[in-house]
Amino acid sequence: MINVYGIKNCDTMKKAFNWLDQNDIQYNFHDFKKIELPKELIATWCASLPLDQLINKRGTTWRKLDEDTKNNLTAESAVSIIQQNPSVVKRPLIEVNGEHYIGFKPEQYQGIFS
Repeated sequence: MINVYGIKNCDTMKKAFNWLDQNDIQYNFHDFKKIELPKELIATWCASLPLDQLINKRGTTWRKLDEDTKNNLTAESAVSIIQQNPSVVKRPLIEVNGEHYIGFKPEQYQGIFS
């Protein structure tokens, strides 16, 4: 099964949902605004994905963090930052067969699901 993580009303998420639905790909959606992300899951993401890809540094949530937190970002600190501020994760984050992918581009999804 494919797991999709994100926020339901995000424009990029809507594009990903449409693509998955149009291509008849079944998935589980985890809205991290409604369901808390387990610390172990976040730690897996931080260990397997580059933080510059995982963390959305252009978003409002990141910009609202204090400078010390932003300047001293590590995989360990990212776990607690994400747990407290899940909106800082780039969306969508999908999990397919234990592999993680971030963002949405039709050609990327075509490659993942072909």
